Amino acid sequence: MQVNSYCNPLTDRYAGKEMSFIWSPQHKHSTWRRLWLTLAKCEQNLGLPITDEQIKALAEKSFSRNVADILNL
Repeated sequence: MQVNSYCNPLTDRYAGKEMSFIWSPQHKHSTWRRLWLTLAKCEQNLGLPITDEQIKALAEKSFSRNVADILNL
């Protein structure tokens, strides 16, 4: 499965390389991981019991995941 470009019959004909990447599974999942990290930091600032260690662990694990492996589970 290709994870760096959006797979659709019309993609090859009408979408450029950059647009295909924006809608790709890799970009989608990395965007969600950045969102979760930002959300955890904001929740910590609001007083929720989230430690700096937890945020650090989330940051380290979030960006080390291979989307191809995740999609094959």
